[in-house]
Amino acid sequence: MRGAGGWWRAKSTPAKVETYTRWSFHFFGVIEVLAIGTSALGEAGAGVGLWLLLVVSVHAVIGAVTASRALDWTRGQREQPVRLLWALAAVTAVIAVGAIGLAERGPGGEEVESAAGAVFGGVLAFGAGTIALGVRDRKRVFGIVGGFAAGASTVSWPIGLPGPAALFTGFMVLLGGGFLAFTSIFSVWLLNAVYELDAARETRARLAVAEERLRFGRDLHDVMGRNLAVIALKSELAVQLARRERPEAVEQMIEVQRIAQESQREVRDVVRGYREADLGAELAGARGVLTAAGITCEMAEEPLALPAEVQSALGWVVREATTNVLRHGDAGRCAVGLRMAEGRVVLTVENDGAGTASQGAGSGLAGLRERLAAVDGTLEAGHVGDGLFRVVAEVPVTAQVQMSEVAAV
Repeated sequence: MRGAGGWWRAKSTPAKVETYTRWSFHFFGVIEVLAIGTSALGEAGAGVGLWLLLVVSVHAVIGAVTASRALDWTRGQREQPVRLLWALAAVTAVIAVGAIGLAERGPGGEEVESAAGAVFGGVLAFGAGTIALGVRDRKRVFGIVGGFAAGASTVSWPIGLPGPAALFTGFMVLLGGGFLAFTSIFSVWLLNAVYELDAARETRARLAVAEERLRFGRDLHDVMGRNLAVIALKSELAVQLARRERPEAVEQMIEVQRIAQESQREVRDVVRGYREADLGAELAGARGVLTAAGITCEMAEEPLALPAEVQSALGWVVREATTNVLRHGDAGRCAVGLRMAEGRVVLTVENDGAGTASQGAGSGLAGLRERLAAVDGTLEAGHVGDGLFRVVAEVPVTAQVQMSEVAAV
């Protein structure tokens, strides 16, 4: 059971919905056998009842295979199973005609007639609902369900069923087939919507990364564009002066050297600002991203008077932990705690819905440990319960920081 639970928790939300949808359609076949086949066996007896159970089971198996292939088609994993849809329609028609013929013309009493009539209406309803899964056009779905209902009335009346009873049979097929067709279409729509939402979340994350890269590129261009243009201009001027053996060429090259050194310093400042993370900004950003992803957040407030290097290191912990929550598992709640304890500031990030695989398997947490080591900090990460994953970062703080924190309180 633990392995089965781990297999389920390791799936993403769209994969869980797809698995649930597939087994729901397979369960339709089980319902068809149990509700129609076994009922026919109980009413008609061991002779005719076994044959009715057999044909219903064959119809249920073909319907389950058709539903699986049709669901693959709706997910774009295979071509539309046209031949299988036609085969299911043909088998449904043959079984329905045989059942109504057995009910009206075959041997047996009222029990056989009742069992055959249930098989007739049941296979038509389940057949219409399953075939509707393999088409996209709404008009075609209406045509399939209506055609099966009309066929039920048309076939049953000439065999000997009274007119009102034939109309009632068609209405019941319309009602049952319509319900199953609606269930199939709605299930596929829901599955596609879940996949689209998951893709939108991934796209939003990629856009955020792209936006950050554009910002960095824009800042770097603003810093280097003008300086490089001046360097190119002064270098060209120095070349011209050197060709004329003018002493001003040395002054121009000294100026080029100065601008190059200044550009190097400005680039370092840009990169340093890009690599440093502000704790308050990261906490606010994590709250916004997690809330947008539908995850309940319990976010701590930033403590006062933390050194800049400590804030930067803890900010990176919040950023990486938030990324792991979004990318791994299926979290519904995330709690971020920040407190002072025995001369250390402790940051805790805990989320549920963690899969069996470790969220720290990549290089992200290793990089965090290197950043925290620069400020004498430590990092612990791992599973702490059923589906719970916790990241704990501890960084020592000076006595002055602790006193300022107490004064702020």
